[in-house]
Amino acid sequence: MISEHFGHCDGYEIFDAEEREVEDKGFLPYPGHKPGFLPKFLAERNVDTIISGGMGASAQELFRKRNINVIIGATGNVEEAVKKYIEGLIEAKHSVC
Repeated sequence: MISEHFGHCDGYEIFDAEEREVEDKGFLPYPGHKPGFLPKFLAERNVDTIISGGMGASAQELFRKRNINVIIGATGNVEEAVKKYIEGLIEAKHSVC
């Protein structure tokens, strides 16, 4: 399930999608909170989009500076949200943070 807050999750489901199909997926455990660490950590792992329930405005900006698209306001099943995203059907909503 999608976490209500990006920084309070146990880890990240990472999906690799090509041509609107998921090619690979895996789990990346949460490496702990260190200011400014996660944007660099995820960018180094070629993450280009984050889908989350909520995220603070300053965290969103740090990810965008690393060219990581941030979609907030998502709820429900992770795999269903990813499918909607690659089909162009998911919309960013107001953060719950």
